[in-house]
Amino acid sequence: MRGMLTGLIAALALAGCASPGPAKAQTAPVVEAPAGAVRGEAADGVNVFRGIPYALPPTGWRRWRPPAEMDRWANTRDATQFGAACHQPVSRGTSIYAGEAPTMSEDCLFLNVWTPEDARGAPVFVWIHGGSLATGAGSEAMYDGARMAAEGVVVVTINYRLGVLGYLAHPELSAESRKNISGNYGLQDQIAALEWVQANIAAFGGDPDNVTIAGESAGALSVMYLMTSPEAEGLFDKAIAQSAYMLSMPELRSRTHGDVPAEGLGWWLQEQLGQPNLAGLRAMDAQTLTVSAQQAGYAPFGTIDGVFLPAQMAHVFERGEQAPVPLLAGFNQGEIRTLRFLVPPAPADAAAYEAEIRARYGDLADAFLALYPSADMAESMLATPRDALYGWTAERLMRAQTALGQNGYLYFFDHGYPAMDEAGLHAFHAAEIPYVFGNPDRLPPRWPAIPDTPPEQALSDAMMAYWLSFARTGVPTAEGQPDWPAYGLTATYMAFEDGLVVRERLMPGMFELHEEVVCRRRVAGGIPWNWNFGVISPPLPPAAPVCR
Repeated sequence: MRGMLTGLIAALALAGCASPGPAKAQTAPVVEAPAGAVRGEAADGVNVFRGIPYALPPTGWRRWRPPAEMDRWANTRDATQFGAACHQPVSRGTSIYAGEAPTMSEDCLFLNVWTPEDARGAPVFVWIHGGSLATGAGSEAMYDGARMAAEGVVVVTINYRLGVLGYLAHPELSAESRKNISGNYGLQDQIAALEWVQANIAAFGGDPDNVTIAGESAGALSVMYLMTSPEAEGLFDKAIAQSAYMLSMPELRSRTHGDVPAEGLGWWLQEQLGQPNLAGLRAMDAQTLTVSAQQAGYAPFGTIDGVFLPAQMAHVFERGEQAPVPLLAGFNQGEIRTLRFLVPPAPADAAAYEAEIRARYGDLADAFLALYPSADMAESMLATPRDALYGWTAERLMRAQTALGQNGYLYFFDHGYPAMDEAGLHAFHAAEIPYVFGNPDRLPPRWPAIPDTPPEQALSDAMMAYWLSFARTGVPTAEGQPDWPAYGLTATYMAFEDGLVVRERLMPGMFELHEEVVCRRRVAGGIPWNWNFGVISPPLPPAAPVCR
């Protein structure tokens, strides 16, 4: 190995939640890494090193360039404080994901390491935060890796450039590039962080030949980007994608699937912000630029540039050209309960709902209405975007890895507790994260409080054990819990409910319906396969003999 939209941006933000102060340091561990010496803190058998720079951030007039490799620093670096978060909008109203505004800077390419104090050749778990590629940071409280590290795994969390600073494509930027491309700077940061892990993690007790990348929401989207990027080849050995969404992506200069070309979007944004050229954008204050771009309607996505992202993710996975690694992936029963801006206005009544579906889905309308009936229109309109975005993606990932001869492990999180269910948020988007990290007491202020009870602790223990076992061996196991079979030919999955149950065929017919919808749109061309489902779906193209 070598060394969504403005509403989505607002609602998926998991950034800015201040971590509680670490326990008083018993000693000050120092690691002599190839990047330079760092001094961290030790508590309860875990050493933590915060705010380690992994690349030089292009700032100011150098903004929108690839991350640059750092020279080795000469003196021992203090690594007891988190580094700044990357620039992001901070006003998120009453979202349950909102926390205190983080300290922000363009100098934000930091990572954090939690490691068992006696680690030698330990598996490495690299977490990529969510937040619509527009918000978040590796320093968020729920992502504290101490409890995972106490189980013998080295945990790394990373920052990466966000929003317009992380994903803008523009003709002038492409002209500056030796590869004649632009965009994907946040993805390039993630690759640089993984290269840093390859070169340095052994000094922290980690095994560079046993690295798992993991993320939720936009972090899971990033996991899929990395799985399809030739530039990330060999940098990881396993992958975990929690609530991933396999959207169509803009191409750099063409409009194959109806998305505006990424360079054209850059021109458009320049005009919206009243700037004459790229130099004008670079002269803007970073936070002003970030907020203004969001308010103008700019939403960050990966760009198909032929280098970092060679083709639509759906095409890459279909052709078997993705990373051949074991994969754990799944989604939550109530994904959309905290993302209701994804639910279109409801038709006047059940008859109007059925009429809309029949007009839009044609010969697939009966299959659609069997899954999303008018008899419970409110629930059906929550389930439609959940399945079209997250459910279809999870199953597609399982089938793709299985076809490669790699094990895939599918889960469905359907667990609730009193405060969550009383708020009407059963198994909402990201609700599984504190269980996986073992941090049910480290939540954003508006997050429904998880009760400190034996059943909740047992669920957290089980989920953490499965995730960390997968990071160790590629097979999720947990002592005293059911065996988790691979997805395989029987479409087996693990249901996390009040208990843990192994089942087969999650939501029969769901994957087949949405796969056919996406297939027809891909063949027809000119139609994105994101954000346009249910009563706002464009009329469905006719059946096609084969997808492309």
